[in-house]
Amino acid sequence: MKKLSGNRLTAMCGVFIALALVLSYLENLFPVFSAVPGVKLGIANIVTMVALYKMGTKPAVTISGGRIVLAAVLFGNLSTMIYSLAGAAFSICIMVILKKIKLFSLVGVSVAGALAHNMGQLIVAVIMLENLNIMYYLPVLIIAGSVSGIAIGLVTVYIIKNIRI
Repeated sequence: MKKLSGNRLTAMCGVFIALALVLSYLENLFPVFSAVPGVKLGIANIVTMVALYKMGTKPAVTISGGRIVLAAVLFGNLSTMIYSLAGAAFSICIMVILKKIKLFSLVGVSVAGALAHNMGQLIVAVIMLENLNIMYYLPVLIIAGSVSGIAIGLVTVYIIKNIRI
């Protein structure tokens, strides 16, 4: 795999941010888990995972952060941006570490990333609301994160096998 650089890398990051933003918007239009508050499949994370595995850590961070900031400005608010950035920061840190140690498959890295994303958001919720009782929501988030992590990971594996960047 030849590493992207310069203008091509910048252009690909822009395309990936736009794609992730569209997926994020579509997911908000059609909530899959509307019965469970705060739970989403996270299909925009497919783009982050593809970027992480095909382009590297810095582009993945740029794409994830860019998508979150733009989505908050266009469709959300400061609160959603804070929660999303915390979740993304935890998630990307865990995924980068697990990818580097090569102990888990891409699907395993995706599940760990989804769980870390949920933990990051839960920690922010505890801090912002000053209420530790929110941690009772953790079992629901573990189940939802595992299911979404598997789904996102499987789709990402398919895309990575069939895309040239």
